[in-house]
Amino acid sequence: MHNKAMRTLEFHKIKEQLLTFASSSIGKEKAQQLEPSVDFQEVVKWQEETDEAAKAFRLRGNVPLGGIFDIRPHAKRAQIGGMLSPGELMEISSTIRAGRVLERFIAELIEDGHELPLIAEYMNAFSPQQDLQKLINNAISENGEVMDSASEKLRALRNQLRTNEARVREKLESMIRSSNAQKMLSDAIITIRNDRFVIPVKQEYRSSYGGIIHDQSSSGQTLFIEPQVIVQLNNVLQETRVLEQQEIERILIELSAAVGEHTHELLQNVKILAHIDFMFAKAKYAKKLKASKPLLNNEGRVKLFKAKHPLIPPDVVVANDIFLGEDFTTIVITGPNTGGKTVTLKTIGLCTLMAQAGLQIPAIDGSEAAVFRSVYADIGDEQSIEQSLSTFSSHMVNIVDILKQMDHDSLVLFDELGAGTDPQEGAALAISILDEVYKRGARVIATTHYPELKAYGYNRQGVINASVEFDIETLSPTYRLLIGVPGRSNAFEISKRLGLNESVIENARGYIGADTNKVENMIASLEESRKQAEEDREEANDYLKQSEKLHKDLQKQIMEYYDEKDSMIDKAAREASEIVEKAKREAEEVISELRKLALEKNAEVKEHELIEARRRIEESAPAVKKSKKAAVKAEKREWQPGDEVKVITFGQKGHIVEKVSSDEWQVQIGIMKMKVKESDLLFIKSEKPKETKHLATVRGKDYHVSLELDLRGERFETALSRVEKYIDDALLAGYPRVSIIHGKGTGALRQGVQEYLRNHRSVKKIRFGEAGEGGTGVTVVEFK
Repeated sequence: MHNKAMRTLEFHKIKEQLLTFASSSIGKEKAQQLEPSVDFQEVVKWQEETDEAAKAFRLRGNVPLGGIFDIRPHAKRAQIGGMLSPGELMEISSTIRAGRVLERFIAELIEDGHELPLIAEYMNAFSPQQDLQKLINNAISENGEVMDSASEKLRALRNQLRTNEARVREKLESMIRSSNAQKMLSDAIITIRNDRFVIPVKQEYRSSYGGIIHDQSSSGQTLFIEPQVIVQLNNVLQETRVLEQQEIERILIELSAAVGEHTHELLQNVKILAHIDFMFAKAKYAKKLKASKPLLNNEGRVKLFKAKHPLIPPDVVVANDIFLGEDFTTIVITGPNTGGKTVTLKTIGLCTLMAQAGLQIPAIDGSEAAVFRSVYADIGDEQSIEQSLSTFSSHMVNIVDILKQMDHDSLVLFDELGAGTDPQEGAALAISILDEVYKRGARVIATTHYPELKAYGYNRQGVINASVEFDIETLSPTYRLLIGVPGRSNAFEISKRLGLNESVIENARGYIGADTNKVENMIASLEESRKQAEEDREEANDYLKQSEKLHKDLQKQIMEYYDEKDSMIDKAAREASEIVEKAKREAEEVISELRKLALEKNAEVKEHELIEARRRIEESAPAVKKSKKAAVKAEKREWQPGDEVKVITFGQKGHIVEKVSSDEWQVQIGIMKMKVKESDLLFIKSEKPKETKHLATVRGKDYHVSLELDLRGERFETALSRVEKYIDDALLAGYPRVSIIHGKGTGALRQGVQEYLRNHRSVKKIRFGEAGEGGTGVTVVEFK
């Protein structure tokens, strides 16, 4: 990758921001060494690693990465026989422990059913080294000191030290509490000089105590003397200290040797922990930028949706859609300064470098990035008031270097191409340079002031004009990139808005050639047409979406209706069959009893017995309930637009829109309008007069809720918010089940939606859609 281009695009600032999210020094070192890769498979793997880390971070909200140290120097020194300090040994123990905690954390995620194959592969190579950690912890405290429990000998020596110190202090305390002490001592305290206990004696009484003088005060009036009576005790104490230090060194050498035996494993662990920390640093950085994982290709195709410059504060940055490499390979952005042309160049350049470095890009889901063999950028000070020959020369040196090295697998960014020299010569050079880059098949975006390049985009296949929108009303750029529309000069309009005399402006127009005026008028017409087309397209898209949703809802409702109808018919048939069978059994019993009576009495059956038998047979016949639905006659009244009515045929409520004929009205039910005869209408209530104050609207059961929610293209947080609101609306509408379309993609959105649904109190069951319902790109939700 071209180092100068990375400096020009300020990729080092991206790394500086990334550094702040690493938890350890070895993670920061890994982030500092970050460079974009030109190997497609390697870039794919890096992006998958970042996505896995982002998934784990999103699921738990935090990752245990504390207590990791750079123990590589310690391990290497131990390997060659060096003695490690207690602090260094404690750092080794802490790093081993941190790795084991992280290992358990990842294992728990996997046990919960979350797939993290790449992270799991790294952690499988991690060597726990539990025995080494236990050996160090038994000897070294958390404060980095060798503990008494490190060995029996050390415990005995330290007990002896404490006993001897107590004897020395006891002897000295008796001396400083004596009757003469206040007169002979500068202060009644015991202190230490040269690791031996001493007392501060006034100069004139030095002979009263004898012993050894170890130090004196700055004034010379006080001597720090070790009295003769405790010299022997101090000697014993010092000998014991020497033995203690020898035992401590023996313990440290033994522990260092144990570390040296596992140097290879420890260095491998450091490498793994550094990479894991680096992966999670990228995930945290992606969350801060609200970035997403790009789709990757090695065909030079770039599609960035709502892309933002990562180094511009989020409250002022403007998102843009940028496309390159499919229908066209060259974009020429024209227009005045301060409009955002250079920001657009840097946005696509930085997004490309970030994607090839395994970083997620500041654009929404579905964006696509290409893996280029090289990225070149000639971006100078686009806000310079004076561009001298030296500036032109500097640009040309860069351009010459770029033309020597670039090929078909390159992304080239030119800012103010051809600027800094005679306009005609500069424009000619710019066109020639663009032709050369285009012939070699590279992807190129160039910005320029020259009006001649506006025609360049019209005359070359694979080349398109673009501009950055400028609002004449506010006299400021909107920073919106307009692909397909060349930039135009706004000097006359701005001057007019600022109050310049109309005659001066008209006089200035006369100095401009007819061709230039035609081009400017054409551009103005294109802008106006584009704005109108965008408005019409948005309105048409809204109608289309509503129509498609209504069509799908009606289809589902009709299918559910027929399913319910068939179910009810089957149920009615079964019940009718049971009733008939019961009636037959009753009739058989009555006939049997009649025969029995005739035989028993040997005579004809009496009339009243026949009447009783007939009554029983009649009672056994099934009773048919008459439908409660009766024809509803329309009331004779004066219908008015806005009246709330019920369409009897459909059993749905709606509002009258307008009269169609003498006996027909147009009625709106939900978002659907239809013609209905007066005889099929049942009046409910008239439209209430409009109030001046707007009251809060409460959605009732008649509010139309779609049976599907489409989340494709949404950011993760926004999608979950929409799911939460949609589930509440669907429950209010009384739906038994709904579908949520999340697409297949990386699976992150699907996983997050299903996690939310599993924990929702009103959700009975969730499943993927069938083959005809969208497969794994759709989750079907059934309510309790």
